[in-house]
Amino acid sequence: MPSNRSVSDAPIVQFTNCRILRDHRLQREDLWVREGKILNPEKLFFDEKGSADVQLDCKGSIIAPGFIDVQINGGFGVDFSLATDDFKSGIDLVSQKILSHGVTSFCPTLVTSPPSVYHQVLPQISVRNGGAHGAGILGAHLEGPFISREKKGAHPEHCLRTFEAGAFQDLLNTYGSLDGVRIVTLAPEMKRSSEVIQELTKRGVCVSLGHSVANLSQAEEAVRHGATFITHLFNAMLPFHHRDPGIVGLLTSDKIPTGQRVFYGMISDGIHTNPAALRIAHRAHPKGLVLVTDAIAGMGLAPGRHTLGQQVVEIDGLNTYIAGTKTLSGSVATMDTCVRHFQEATGCSVETALEAASLHPAQLLGIEHNKGTLNYDSDADFLMLNDNLYVQATYIAGQEVWRQDASGM
Repeated sequence: MPSNRSVSDAPIVQFTNCRILRDHRLQREDLWVREGKILNPEKLFFDEKGSADVQLDCKGSIIAPGFIDVQINGGFGVDFSLATDDFKSGIDLVSQKILSHGVTSFCPTLVTSPPSVYHQVLPQISVRNGGAHGAGILGAHLEGPFISREKKGAHPEHCLRTFEAGAFQDLLNTYGSLDGVRIVTLAPEMKRSSEVIQELTKRGVCVSLGHSVANLSQAEEAVRHGATFITHLFNAMLPFHHRDPGIVGLLTSDKIPTGQRVFYGMISDGIHTNPAALRIAHRAHPKGLVLVTDAIAGMGLAPGRHTLGQQVVEIDGLNTYIAGTKTLSGSVATMDTCVRHFQEATGCSVETALEAASLHPAQLLGIEHNKGTLNYDSDADFLMLNDNLYVQATYIAGQEVWRQDASGM
């Protein structure tokens, strides 16, 4: 059957012999791609009388949407919280290297830093599409400095700030600009945080609650004002207490406004969260779980001393600590590792594990019509994986950008 060129001259690629993650289940059907988008084959056959120009045999692989990492502090020797002369080449290196771990889009994350760092670094983080050069950048995630001293974790205390009389203006002065900023993590118990949350939300910035000693009613108030995310659940927040479950209580709160969903990040690296806690969170609120790496510059490097913004950190196996302490400071886990650990720890379905790293972060950021699914007309950012969820190939806009070679590298 000849292709009909009345719609587009672009080649049509048909991926065959695969199981596609669509509508929350793996389905045995082909994936059709044209001009970087997922194509509806029925429209192609019946409206255009068209057919594929190229057929690719996937040899039984799973095809899933590309992973989206909304909290990654760096990796491969690059620290996003350091204002270096070659910052842009550093971010390019990370975006290239994470392709092999299935990440097709990410939010470069800055930990609490002096204003001078934000002013230097943020203008160099541009929202951009992914491609052969690396994963797409969805905008920056600013974790701090408006967080709790008691729950600062690996954040430097001398850089922490509170909202003064100006509140939102204080935030703008600290960051310099909100251009290209996608997520801000703050502690909701801080005075004047409600007006800041409202202003950020108005500007399309996702507000996340974290590094906080907030009680449940303070957390619920923050959600009513527009907060939609929780930064690395259980870590750097008050532990669950049956009389006041704190931020953790948002997972089952009945005070969430109708039509609003609270999402929460989980560092599923086997270190930050006990598997039992991972299971509790997942069973309480499965549709809100978003896998994040919280990876630091030491991801992909040998154990030893590395940086996390203003602090020196030490990698000891899979543990990362502020040097000389036992305070956890980010992770060295890759996203594909987190997906596999999550599935193993919770016993959830393959579909559920994959959606926690793709659909849910896309829904959190309001980009699920373009990313995080393999629905028709969405971006053709996807992965080929084997049954054990190891990434075999990564595609962005329908183009292969990484493939595991024959030696398994």
